[in-house]
Amino acid sequence: MKTVLAIFVSMLAVCVSAGPAPAIDLGPDFADSYTAATLGSVPGLPPLYGGLTFIDNNTILIGGNANTASGRLYTVGVVRDFNGHITGFSGQATPFGGPSSTIGAFNDGGVVFGPGGVLFTSRWPVNELGQTKPGSTSEDKIINLGALGVAGSHAALNFVPTGFGGAGQVKLVSWSGGQWYTATLASDGLGTFDLVGLTAVDLDPATAGIDNVPGGPEGFVYIRAGNPDFALNGMLISEFSAGEVSAYELDENGNPIIGSRRLFLSGLTGAEGAAIDPLTGDFLFSTFGGGNQIFVVQGFLPPPPDNVPEPSIVALLSVGFAAGAVWVRSARRRPRA
Repeated sequence: MKTVLAIFVSMLAVCVSAGPAPAIDLGPDFADSYTAATLGSVPGLPPLYGGLTFIDNNTILIGGNANTASGRLYTVGVVRDFNGHITGFSGQATPFGGPSSTIGAFNDGGVVFGPGGVLFTSRWPVNELGQTKPGSTSEDKIINLGALGVAGSHAALNFVPTGFGGAGQVKLVSWSGGQWYTATLASDGLGTFDLVGLTAVDLDPATAGIDNVPGGPEGFVYIRAGNPDFALNGMLISEFSAGEVSAYELDENGNPIIGSRRLFLSGLTGAEGAAIDPLTGDFLFSTFGGGNQIFVVQGFLPPPPDNVPEPSIVALLSVGFAAGAVWVRSARRRPRA
């Protein structure tokens, strides 16, 4: 259903492209501190876009043909201005792992590096978690999350960074129900990892039943306290179904507190991936459909140096560059597809 919806939206966007471009809007709590704009589509990257992350300061890793068996991950260089902020792309998207690589089948909103440089990829709608060791041309390990009790289907993941409650834990979320899960990693002796203690999290224990993330969540990133309008450690979540990005405060274990939800961005179509620029702290996210673009929000503080755990350290360390910030001066009326 997600793929059919996005294809329809993409066709509609093409049909109305000659008219006035719709706008994205920063939420009222953030409009005076941040600026949002589109970087456009990635040259040579097949739609529909999946999640994204950074390989290094000048190279993005992003999914194309997301949610399908033919989906793959691609790399593309970035162009920066004199302040270091990304303004566009350099060259064409290139298959990650080489022309014959199969990395990224069924890719979705979660594309993140973990311990030992292992790449973790969410696989939707097959409800799986892929792992790829450095230098591989296919995923080295695929975990059946349905067999572990994860609701169909898993859509995104990230690691809680150092300095946050629950540092080193793995957080996973499903689309469209927003079921939220926590786990730790344990080495399987093969250079990849098992999920240990995978547990569904009630995001509002004060109410009856299990409360999940609203809005049809996809990619998410951690935001450090001290960034503009973030007095406490927080999180940004791309909401595919709602067409928004929302900001949350966190509990002591690095989980979003549902009652703290604030609108960060609205007016989006197919908000998908989420990543933090390791150089500037800018927040980047992709769209699955909606013109298949990458958006950037500026106004955050530069993140701390990377702190990716080695595989021998197993579970309770974090992927440091997942924490972030965004720079933005108020820009309420920027175009989107």
